[in-house]
Amino acid sequence: MTVELVLGLTQALALTMSVAFVSYVCVIVVPFLRHRPRPDGDPAAFRWHFLVPCLDEEAVIGDTVRYLRREFPQADVWVVDDDSFDGTVAEVTRLRDDRVHLVRRRLPAARRGKGDALNAGYRALLASLDDFADPDLVVVAVVDADGRPAANCLAACAAEHLFGDPAVGAVQIDVRMGNRDAGGSWFGRALVRMQDLEFRTAIAAIQLSRRYSGTISMGGNGQFTRLTALMTVDDGDSGAPWRGSLLEDFELGVHLLTAGWRTAFTVDTHVDQEALPHLRRFLAQRTRWGQGTMQCARYLRRIWSSRHISTLGAAEMLYYLAQPWLQLLGTLVYPVPFVLLAVRASHEPEVVWGWLTGGAWILFVLYGTFGLLPFLIWGPIYRRRCEHRSGVLRGLGYGVLYALYILSFYLTSWRALCRLVRGHDGWVKTARNASTEAGPVRAP
Repeated sequence: MTVELVLGLTQALALTMSVAFVSYVCVIVVPFLRHRPRPDGDPAAFRWHFLVPCLDEEAVIGDTVRYLRREFPQADVWVVDDDSFDGTVAEVTRLRDDRVHLVRRRLPAARRGKGDALNAGYRALLASLDDFADPDLVVVAVVDADGRPAANCLAACAAEHLFGDPAVGAVQIDVRMGNRDAGGSWFGRALVRMQDLEFRTAIAAIQLSRRYSGTISMGGNGQFTRLTALMTVDDGDSGAPWRGSLLEDFELGVHLLTAGWRTAFTVDTHVDQEALPHLRRFLAQRTRWGQGTMQCARYLRRIWSSRHISTLGAAEMLYYLAQPWLQLLGTLVYPVPFVLLAVRASHEPEVVWGWLTGGAWILFVLYGTFGLLPFLIWGPIYRRRCEHRSGVLRGLGYGVLYALYILSFYLTSWRALCRLVRGHDGWVKTARNASTEAGPVRAP
């Protein structure tokens, strides 16, 4: 096989993948830009419970619980301590509030992942309800230990098109980075800003577009679920609606959808969380997410055969589950034309130069344009929708940075694959920015 043939085939494959992704981005951008806020509902129509899983969260848990009780006095807060080694329990117990409940777990049952901690909180909550409680009107919200739901989140979630619709089993709200304007090094500030851009534009647009496929997924923070829905997907006597994947939020969504529940997403309210300004912690977090997505491939048959998920919905979910694998493929395919061209140029520079100036340069322009455009576009959109005070040039700069930021996912996909192959499926919890710990805490 000649170099020209290999070069042509790899360019064609790479261009096809890029054009498909550009088309996908165009489809999801339109609903995002056209979205208009919807009317709120009456939060008094429901009973609200916040589940806050904790593992060594002394630095943030006290302020978080006080915030939840101040902003949502009608709600109960369930703090699930996963056998923390720090002062997490002391921070909670000193609050002395009848509507703050501490669920304590101990090794060896503890430190087995966020899903297990949430299941423990769910069982404690279920046991506390009186016989007259209507599970259709009880909503369980998952909030991270650093989470700050917006003051209007209960009213927004109670809206007629969300929990006001009895067919809706779960609602995911928009996620923002609360420390997006914080100081620190230039690199740290840029990394935080890109995480905010990612969640508030690209991820929000994907979620809004999923209304048409009926496959809105759940997130790990700002996840609201009707108690009846959780009871429906409870796996039996063990009381475990959340399962063992490292991506327990998406996994829950799969079980809800295949059980016949509708899921919803709203940008009319949000939850603030803490972005990671440190590259090592960021890569550890994204590796865990990537590995969790790979693990959820075991639900492919369940998704495809479900009578509750349309063909379009199944295709969308399969595309999502394929993302880390496509990133692995991309790292193998995208560099090939450049490597082959460099090798050929080192031996026959005149031939390569003539080939390029003869019109082949257009292929590389298209190659780069279709490869970068789906990421560059989010910078100006972020500036328009979220950062009105920023100038046009800064918006373009955000787009360039986001394109570079996305490259990290190719690395984390390979790290996730290595962990999967080696059988390392332990849950890795990244330390908070305010924590004194030097690195991630690895669950046994």
